[in-house]
Amino acid sequence: MQSQNITINTGIDFIDNLVSGIFTNILVAVLILLIGFIIGRVVNSLLKRFLKDMKIDETIKKKVKIKISVENIIRSTITLIIYLITIIMALNQLGITTLLLNIISIAIILLITFSIILALKDLIPNMVAGIKINKKEIIKKGDKISFDRIYAVVHEITLTETKLESKSGDIIFIPNSLLLKKVIKVPKRKKKK
Repeated sequence: MQSQNITINTGIDFIDNLVSGIFTNILVAVLILLIGFIIGRVVNSLLKRFLKDMKIDETIKKKVKIKISVENIIRSTITLIIYLITIIMALNQLGITTLLLNIISIAIILLITFSIILALKDLIPNMVAGIKINKKEIIKKGDKISFDRIYAVVHEITLTETKLESKSGDIIFIPNSLLLKKVIKVPKRKKKK
């Protein structure tokens, strides 16, 4: 009977230590978050006053004529860094920093990859079309062409787009992939002897 009591007491002590350790870690993590966010807000307020006194925005607006608030960008960036460090410290206290940072890293890599793919989805077809237009000499600089009720002179053919000038003097930029999809009328060129 006494061995059962010892086993039960050992089990209760183990659970008590486990639960008290978890609650302690959670309490410390919450305190870290509260203190970190308070520090972030205080630093934000101090930076606002300090940067206002330095008149960074006024100087940049006069010199560069940009209407972007550099003061807000600096304040926001520093405050976000403080918040990020606070969150990482709190997660570290809970023991889940590595797992969470790995998940965030994978998400960022996927987001960057997706962004690159979206950026290239229009660029690659236009480049291929530009190479085809130049190699086969479908149109050349100075050609008078017509398509979709547009009559224009070719001014420049780049790798991604073609610059045209209409009869009324309007400048038209057409992506090369779109230009190849259209039915283009090009007058016969005189062959050079």
